[in-house]
Amino acid sequence: MQPIERKKLVSRHNPVLRQPEKMAPLSVGNGELAYTVDITGMQSYPDAYSFPLGTQSHWGWHSTGGQNVHTLEQLRLEPFDTHGRDVGYPTNAAGQDEAFHWLRQNPHRVQLGVFGLDLRSPDGERIELDELQDIEQTLDLWHGNITSRFRAGGEVVHVVTACHPDTDQIGIRIESPLIAEGRLSIIVRFPAPHPQARGWGSSIGLNWGDSDLHASISRNATRQGAQIERIMDEDTYHLRMAWTEGDLVQEGPHSYRIMPDSSLERFEFAVSLSPHEPPVCEEINATIEASSRHWEGFWQRGGALELADSRDPRASELERRVVLSQFLTALHSAGSLPPQETGLMYNSWFGKFHLEMHWWHAAHFAQWGRIDLLQKCMDWYSRILPKARALAASQGYEGARWPKMVGPEGDQSPSNVGALLIWQQPHPIDLAELCYQAEPTQRTLERYQDIVMESARFMVSYAVWEQESSRYVLGPPVIPAQENHRGDGTMNPTFELEYWFHGLGIALEWRRRLGLPPEPQWEHVRAKLSKPYAVQGVYEAHELISDTFEKANIDHPSMLGACGILPGKLVDRETMLRTLYRVRDDWKWETSWGWDFPMAAMAAARLGEPGLAVDMLMMDQVKNSYLINGHNYQRDNLLCYLPGNGGLLSAAALMAAGWIGGPDSHAPGFPGDGTWNVRHEGLVQRL
Repeated sequence: MQPIERKKLVSRHNPVLRQPEKMAPLSVGNGELAYTVDITGMQSYPDAYSFPLGTQSHWGWHSTGGQNVHTLEQLRLEPFDTHGRDVGYPTNAAGQDEAFHWLRQNPHRVQLGVFGLDLRSPDGERIELDELQDIEQTLDLWHGNITSRFRAGGEVVHVVTACHPDTDQIGIRIESPLIAEGRLSIIVRFPAPHPQARGWGSSIGLNWGDSDLHASISRNATRQGAQIERIMDEDTYHLRMAWTEGDLVQEGPHSYRIMPDSSLERFEFAVSLSPHEPPVCEEINATIEASSRHWEGFWQRGGALELADSRDPRASELERRVVLSQFLTALHSAGSLPPQETGLMYNSWFGKFHLEMHWWHAAHFAQWGRIDLLQKCMDWYSRILPKARALAASQGYEGARWPKMVGPEGDQSPSNVGALLIWQQPHPIDLAELCYQAEPTQRTLERYQDIVMESARFMVSYAVWEQESSRYVLGPPVIPAQENHRGDGTMNPTFELEYWFHGLGIALEWRRRLGLPPEPQWEHVRAKLSKPYAVQGVYEAHELISDTFEKANIDHPSMLGACGILPGKLVDRETMLRTLYRVRDDWKWETSWGWDFPMAAMAAARLGEPGLAVDMLMMDQVKNSYLINGHNYQRDNLLCYLPGNGGLLSAAALMAAGWIGGPDSHAPGFPGDGTWNVRHEGLVQRL
């Protein structure tokens, strides 16, 4: 078979915008920092967009009032009866509202700055977004750069935007007659830190008020650059800006104008951002060339999937989603920290990351042969291991309990739901195993040994022996992945049981590989773990419910994950197949989330229903829509959802390459009736 022409495959899906896409702007980035732009290639009209035009990083965080205004230790915990003993969780804000919500909101991720064009008409009036003409903006996926062309006030403006792959630097090249006419300048503005709300996260807009809550101090300004120090309570960061030639004028406490010299036809602008003294800005050509080399290398290594010449009319759209999702997850989900669900664009849940989502963000990197992008953030688990151990011990458990909603320091956030979730617990074990499958060495085993062993130790400790039925049970209290179930009324959720079985199996195998002594208790828990609960031949959400499909058929149909995300060694395949059909027919899919569709597709593929796998993956639902920039839209305050993109990549890889122990046939997750022409290379099977 001829190799896939990767540049042709990738480039045919370059997003090309011919009008402002106010819910779907484009971004450049490097996994640690991202810069999201409007149709001008900069952040010129942030208030006109539904989607915040942000500049965010993995290091840019702020705590309102200081870093230790409140601590988790001061919260009153709500006791939950746990098989005869009380275990306290930070689930109730009543009587401690201020501390509870401060700890949810802090630290929050910071919008580091807004860098945009100010365009003027011949009579000096600002040219508004709807006055731009002849728009054409292209994201060159192969090179990772954005080229923007438009006409403003009768003159052409050409902008190239790039992010350096190795430093947190944005480089921009601007060409236009407006420079010589004095009608084009760059505005640099700094919004205030922005937690604001107490619910799912903050308002997603930029906060142009509260100017007294932060400081912006210019230093060492010359005709070719300046530094700015940003101060927010105890938190600071720094910018170094460089430009061709021009004057810097401060126009407000947090606003600066860079006026290019009128002798220029081309103006180049770079900004380097850092929590410390930023490095000297590289010149723009070097940044653009480095970006091009980086992204060419990205696309030339790892996996590729081509669906051209398929007769199914959905094939081209699926291929587009797959290509764009690879770019977006590399840009937003491949950094030194687990990503937030909206990546490095704008804050959801205050910019914190959700560890139960980490599998969706990261597992696909292994399947697509880019294991280094998964490994980047795995060491973070080792860094927060002491806090995870302390969390487990505070609840009377052994090992390490991984928090759910968390910032970079590893402190859990209080929540009436998140504190009771457990399905994030086996994630580090499964992700470590993916690393080992890619690099089966002693070094890999030693690198992740503590993560795997301490995760498993908690899992064994968490399971409770039920003497009368001679089995181990999970919960209550527990809230499953399908979060609409009460913690004190849930026991043995289907997916979590399968994940406990799967995770402990991996941990036991790691002990064997490492030459460690056996753990009979671990083996006993795994062997005697409860079987998932079925009624009338169909798996329920958990054991204390018998009407899932009549009264609880909303949110995530997470029981499918037991034989979709996971290989399904504990469940009965025929029962799971009937469950799949029931979910297909009776689930309220409009209430589901972006990763539910690929989860269902993986279940269908594993259960021998490739036609249904494609139907599930491409289901016509709002939360399964992918905008022109590739973002998985969920709702108007969640305009991008990276777990959906990551889930799509996991499902597509599994359907195309198959899975370990699966059928020995080409593309077993796609129909074999000739409607799909599936070509793939470099994809890696998982369990």
